[in-house]
Amino acid sequence: MYVPSLKTKYNDEVIPALKEKFGWTNVMQVPKLEKICLNQGVGRGVADKKLVDTAVKEMSLIAGQQAVATMSRKAISNFKLRENMPVGCKVTLRGEQMYEFMDRLIAIALPRVRDFQGVSDKGFDGRGNYTMGVTEQIIFPEIDIDKVNNINGMDITFVTSAKNDVECLELLKELGIPFKNQK
Repeated sequence: MYVPSLKTKYNDEVIPALKEKFGWTNVMQVPKLEKICLNQGVGRGVADKKLVDTAVKEMSLIAGQQAVATMSRKAISNFKLRENMPVGCKVTLRGEQMYEFMDRLIAIALPRVRDFQGVSDKGFDGRGNYTMGVTEQIIFPEIDIDKVNNINGMDITFVTSAKNDVECLELLKELGIPFKNQK
């Protein structure tokens, strides 16, 4: 049976390193990655529904799992937005696909970002989750640059079982997320 390399790394290297760093005695105290949520808003999708359909297809290619369109919750007349109009797409990854996506993100996609200096450490929410933004979906190799009509960004949220930001930061560092050097 196939096991993603990042999951093996978590079990063999990350758990012992975090246990030693925080002085935990039980393996169950070590935080783990629970899910990764990808979210993409398509602002011009109000005028052209095909943009949302394209975004869903691209997000499905990137995630390796079917994405769903997100609908507006309420009408806003200034934006010509009605209730239940498609305005973006989302996908939630768990288990093997989550580790596969994170491995591709770290090894392939992030190094393709222009002028990459590292990931900002400002995206923590205080409850052990981290959100980062990607400005272009074309950093993922699954997307054919020649077929892209417009470039969209996306939010990537790492939901962990960590109790605070310090534990989450250490978990993500150990998993290989390249954070900017703190001063």
